Amino acid sequence: MAQSVWGYDSDNGPERWHENYPLAKGDKQSPIEINSKDVQHDSSLSSWHASYDPGAAKTILNNGRTCRVVFDDTFDRSVLRGGPLTGAYRLRQLHLHWGSSDDHGSEHVIDGVKYAAELHMVHWNPKHGNFAGALKQPDGVAVVGIFLKVGNTPKPEMKRILEEIENIKTKGKEAPFLHFDPSILFPKSRDYWTYHGSFTTPPCEECITWILLREPIEVSSDQMAKLRSLSKNDENEPVSPLVDNWRPPQPLKGRTVRASFK
Repeated sequence: MAQSVWGYDSDNGPERWHENYPLAKGDKQSPIEINSKDVQHDSSLSSWHASYDPGAAKTILNNGRTCRVVFDDTFDRSVLRGGPLTGAYRLRQLHLHWGSSDDHGSEHVIDGVKYAAELHMVHWNPKHGNFAGALKQPDGVAVVGIFLKVGNTPKPEMKRILEEIENIKTKGKEAPFLHFDPSILFPKSRDYWTYHGSFTTPPCEECITWILLREPIEVSSDQMAKLRSLSKNDENEPVSPLVDNWRPPQPLKGRTVRASFK
């Protein structure tokens, strides 16, 4: 398996990542399955706060593995703080994981429940100098995870991202994505689970404080279909739908999951 071609197919998918990325077999891997009965309520967990500058949004991109929105992170203009974090973490990008049908697609699983998709908002700790430096530290990165469930009253918030999909149909396509406030994607409730884990894509660095929001946001079946219309191939290749870009849950290996709520 060549370095550059990890993916989600049987020949290069999650079962084989460890061949090139040994960390994928580490002790603090993500995602995980969360079982309410094993979660510890921690009354010392405070609420988290995001202050995002809509002007920081830059581009939207199809990299053949996900749809990603990139933000300017050259200074503290869009930051996440509070909750389990010490200090402010800068927003760098957000991306999605989704399934081939509405009954699966999320990476984290809650009491056996899989959602249609999972949105990851990736932040890094500027005290480590730059993003590459943050990847090497246990407190380097904070990811807010938001579940998407299919319902009849979809939040209009995802619309902006999905409208742009026409412009990034194929792998390698990038389009301007300006003036966007990602905090509109948050659900009403700020309740969250938190644990220490990893990136869910190679090289699977174990540098992430996860903040998983309990309440999902709603999308319509049509909106999900739009995500599945992306192609993981270049524009001069046959269309191959970009679907099932999720990693299955990894062993907990003694880690504790804490909850901000009872």
